[in-house]
Amino acid sequence: MSFLTTLASAFKGGGESRVPLARGFVSPWALAFDQSGGSRPFDYGEAIRSGFLANPIAQRAVRIVAESIGRAPLSVSDERLGALVKATSAGQPLLETLAAHLLLHGNGYVQLVKDGSGTPVELFALRPERVNVVAGPDGWPCAYEYRLATQVLTIGLEDENGWPELIHIKAMHPADDHYGAGTLAAANQAIAIHNAASNWNRSLLENAARPSGALVYDAGDGSGLTADQFERLKSELAAAFAGQGNAGRPMLLDGGLKWQSMALSPADMDFAELKSAAARDIALAFGVPPMLLGLPGDNTYANYREANRALWRLTLLPLADKLLSALCEGLAPWFPDARLSVDLDQVTALSEDRERLWKQVSEAEFLSESEKRAMLGLDAKGARA
Repeated sequence: MSFLTTLASAFKGGGESRVPLARGFVSPWALAFDQSGGSRPFDYGEAIRSGFLANPIAQRAVRIVAESIGRAPLSVSDERLGALVKATSAGQPLLETLAAHLLLHGNGYVQLVKDGSGTPVELFALRPERVNVVAGPDGWPCAYEYRLATQVLTIGLEDENGWPELIHIKAMHPADDHYGAGTLAAANQAIAIHNAASNWNRSLLENAARPSGALVYDAGDGSGLTADQFERLKSELAAAFAGQGNAGRPMLLDGGLKWQSMALSPADMDFAELKSAAARDIALAFGVPPMLLGLPGDNTYANYREANRALWRLTLLPLADKLLSALCEGLAPWFPDARLSVDLDQVTALSEDRERLWKQVSEAEFLSESEKRAMLGLDAKGARA
């Protein structure tokens, strides 16, 4: 039994065996949808390319959340812990990278890089799609595999001295014991609709800004076009009327030819509203108020200030607290009494809320000075507790 397991058993008052976890799981990144329903299997790599790199709404929403958490002011009780968390991971801020991983994939993995004495000197965020959970005989994770092409690196939960080697942070997934559920999978359909609408608009512009149709030959005597006439007509249409440069050019038809539209117009399909609805669904999935993304027709919030406050209260603070609490728990063997949290007094979007709280507490005459400090999160000396 490792040192950490022994210590945990001592505090919990016994060494009872844990309930077994399911080992026959299917990773949500292999099959996120039932194929019998006709939906395509969810592929994380393809979803990143089409849903994040190629979709402006999803990319902006993720960047707003991840970059805000990466720049959030922190209250740290131990300077060494603060230096570890605030350092960059492969050139990117650690908290920003973890927030993006948790949003997109649903899992965040932090490898603890240690020096010769076993003290952590760097926190490195691993690419989540390259990490697999290795389950033990009872189904509980016993190690992690990091795969890159043909290379496989096994990272244990603990080293030979019983100290943690990796911190696994995951979003809640009610149907999986080992992996979290990413937001990208939930927003996949809305992103596909939004991308399809953008492709439609681009194709419409490239095709003379009109829907596709057919040339109908009606000679009246039942005769048809010869092969030479058909090929000549097709080539003339492609050269003179197709493409963005020929937009608006009038079409002259003779010899029994008439144009028959074979597609619904954008007004018939209400394409603009469909695209806006898909964009709002994407913003909803990532927890960003649509107003902050510049989406028209959404007046849920009276102004940007209220929308920004809602973003912090409902999305940024819960996610930041999840990340910081997991890092504190994973690093507890080296920093047992350290505390790590967002400094709410330095968050500009929450200044009005903090000002109201300070005023209410300061005017409460029935509270002692120590009680007021405790309610404001301050210790006896006035520092952040």
